[in-house]
Amino acid sequence: MAILTRTKEELASALAGLQGSTALVMTMGALHDGHMSLVRAAREKADNVVVSIYVNPLQFGPNEDFDAYPRTLDADMALLDTVGVEVVFAPTDEAIYPRQPLVRIDPGPIATLYEGTTRPTHFAGVLQIVHKVMNLVRPQYAFFGQKDAQQLALIRTMVADLDMPVEICAVPIKRDIDGLALSSRNSYLSETERIEALALSQALNLGRDQARAGGSPQQVSDVARGYLEQAAGVRLDYLSLVNPDTFEEITGDERPERALLVCAAWVGPTRLIDNMEVEFHG
Repeated sequence: MAILTRTKEELASALAGLQGSTALVMTMGALHDGHMSLVRAAREKADNVVVSIYVNPLQFGPNEDFDAYPRTLDADMALLDTVGVEVVFAPTDEAIYPRQPLVRIDPGPIATLYEGTTRPTHFAGVLQIVHKVMNLVRPQYAFFGQKDAQQLALIRTMVADLDMPVEICAVPIKRDIDGLALSSRNSYLSETERIEALALSQALNLGRDQARAGGSPQQVSDVARGYLEQAAGVRLDYLSLVNPDTFEEITGDERPERALLVCAAWVGPTRLIDNMEVEFHG
């Protein structure tokens, strides 16, 4: 059974009792099988697994769903006990932010694009908490999902630029059998909206198939964007083909070796994100 810690002192005490390597999985709770795929990957990699559960206020904007975000600690703990986690760190706001932090992490230019356009303070808040929890846990490995691709790119950049002694491990997107990317926000969707939300993965699949058929980057973006713009119940925020490391947009006819098709859209009142790796041939 995992040790539940709520303060920095309790976390330090629990960590002191561990031997061997440690992997960290950071979550905001409301755990689903996508989170569990991260935990299982961490379990295979390290002797010990630490899971953090914290709904971080710094990464939510003033009109976002911070108060409504699901908080299900008891259910989360029960789920984590099925895979053998050593320590859970589920701090209070007072434990993490005893005062407003005066030193802030600047996430740089990548954070101004895509998710950063819609949520301008989001990535600064993400990197603040990631850096903070990594300093508290000091893991050898940290696991993040590819679903939050821009977040993953920024965390990798922070770790490299600040010489943080941790290996960032990416885990592929976990999808339902119908293709919908798993997300805690899926619980907000009505039955009809959930069906409409399938348009995101369907659009990405069309773009990926266009690339495999010899299409140019512009054609890949156009076919996927066009599908989402016509999809019932979907209001497109963005869709773009980008470099997975820098998130610079890829356009024109020159085919890159690696690319990522990223999108965000509202389905009803719920904003969803998704992405898919794209391979070009020829």
